[in-house]
Order: sequence, then C-alpha cells, then structure tokens
Amino acid sequence: MKKYLFLLPLLALLFLAPSCSKVPLTNRKQVSLVNESELVGLSLTQYKDFLSKNPAAPISDPDAQLVKKVGQKIQSAVIQYLNQNKLGSRVAGYKWEFNLIKDPTVNAWCMTGGKVVVYSGLLAVTQNETSLAIVMGHEIAHAVARHGNERMSQEMIAQMGGVALNVALQTKSAQTQAIFNQAYGVGANVGVLLPYSRIHESEADKLGLIFAAIAGYDPREAPKFWQRMSQVGGPKPPEILSTHPSDQTRINDLNKFMPEALKYYKPGKSN
Repeated sequence: MKKYLFLLPLLALLFLAPSCSKVPLTNRKQVSLVNESELVGLSLTQYKDFLSKNPAAPISDPDAQLVKKVGQKIQSAVIQYLNQNKLGSRVAGYKWEFNLIKDPTVNAWCMTGGKVVVYSGLLAVTQNETSLAIVMGHEIAHAVARHGNERMSQEMIAQMGGVALNVALQTKSAQTQAIFNQAYGVGANVGVLLPYSRIHESEADKLGLIFAAIAGYDPREAPKFWQRMSQVGGPKPPEILSTHPSDQTRINDLNKFMPEALKYYKPGKSN
C-alpha cells in the first residue's frame, strides 16, 4: 500500500478540479473546496461567539453609526457591482452586519456572510469617512473574492489530503472547525491572525477601490490612508499590514489602478 501513497496528491487534484472558480475582476483561478453556504453558517457561529466576548458599541455611539453607515453603502455597492457582472450569487445568503468594537487595535475584518468588525483604534488612522470606506471596502472584498474559502481549502489539503476532505466537509469534524478558525483567525481579542497572501491583498485593494468608488467615496483617498497606516506602530506594523506589499509598492499599485477605479466614482453620492 505504501508504494501507492505518492498517488494521494494526484487524487486530491482530481477531487479539487470541479471546485475551481475565478476571482471577480482579476479572473484568477482559485480552489474553493467548502460550500459557501456552509461557510456562512460557520461564520455566523464564530461571529456570535466573538461578539459575546467583545460586545459591539451601542448604536447610539456616533462612531458605531458611522461604521454602519459606511458598511451599508459598501454593501449596496458590492451588490450593484456583482449584479452588473452577473455574479450576484457570490453573496447569496449573506446577512450583513457592521459592528464597532471599542478596542485600540488598528484593524478591521470581514467574514464570509458579510460579518464585519471595525476596531475603534483604526478610526484614529482613517480620520475621515472616505478612508474608513477604503478600509471596509478592502476587507469586504476579501469575503467577496472568497479568499477565506481559498485559504481554508489550502489548509485542508495540507493537513488532511484529498482522501479525507469529503468526509471532513460532510461531518464538520472538530478538525474542520479548527481549520476554519485558523483560516479566518477570529480570536477573543485580535482580528485576523493568519495573514492573507500578497496576491489576496492586491486583489482586495483593487476590488475594494471599486466598491468604495461605486458607494460614492473618492478612491484617491486610498494612497493617503495607506501612507498614514505605514507610519503607525513604530517598527511593528499594525496587524492589518502584516503581509501587505511594501508601502511604496502598494501606493504605486493603487495609483496605477486609480484610472480604472475612477470610472466608477460619482462625486456627491456618499453624502
């Protein structure tokens, strides 16, 4: 039997072949093993658990109101963009939530299903509504592009191999839950623990700019915001910057993509 073990990776690839999809805008092929509806359910459970340990700021809080306002505008922009590109099914079953957590962490994240958290520490860096929209657009773009599913799928291949995947997905075993937690990284105190790859970050930058622009926010604010972010935290960058391209590379890439993003921008819509 041992002499056939080398065939396992090939069997895994055969299993994965029907599960390939393409990222909106970039059309990069990605592997998505887990049904999105299952991830929505897992995300809801983890999101509720997170909020039970980290209560959201009350809606009477002006900053919480701002987060919800911006989030709802980005949500509408996402749906508009996807419907126009015949991709509306990518957010089918999403139950959007936008919550502010009173915590000095400079971070924000979005889980599958539209579950969004912004930490109050981020607002000192965003400084204005448009910059907040740039960040929220970026984080929501990760969910829309199914980067979490892709990362979880890669982890499952690495830890289980193709033969065990089908059983793991059907039974929602403890190991499957653990891989979900690792892939999405939502802990009691800190947001994203396992960083996205630079490819994912670049895709989220571009999609996020489009979402913000459709929502009526000037995408030209993005390079200014990311420049401020690069100066936060001294020698250790904020968690949100952990695997991003170098500051200047990122800003250069944003500026190169800006003409495309500006096609979607209609001044005055965000007011």
